[in-house]
Amino acid sequence: MPAPRPATQRPMASEPPQDGPGSDRAPDALAQELRALRQELTQLRQHRMVVIYQSVPRVLLLRLASGMAMGLGTVIGATVLLSLIIWGLSQIEFIPIIGDWAVRIAGEIQALTGSAE
Repeated sequence: MPAPRPATQRPMASEPPQDGPGSDRAPDALAQELRALRQELTQLRQHRMVVIYQSVPRVLLLRLASGMAMGLGTVIGATVLLSLIIWGLSQIEFIPIIGDWAVRIAGEIQALTGSAE
């Protein structure tokens, strides 16, 4: 990542710009500001995200990859979360109503996974 550049000097908010006919601002100062502006625009156009977003296939590939990663993360997260919930429910067998329900759910899951193999 490039080092931050010092900001160009701009007129203070309390000092209105003096670009009128009686201005004591030299044409060289305006030319210098114009060169600095062109340099900033050149650096902005060379920024990685601007270069990537100038190509439609790259944007589509980037969006496809991010969507696939989000979908995979959602599936893995839901799997881990549900397995932890079911494991936690199977550990509370000593609670009368919830324990019976958890044992039934765990038994059905084991029956389904056992029959799938």
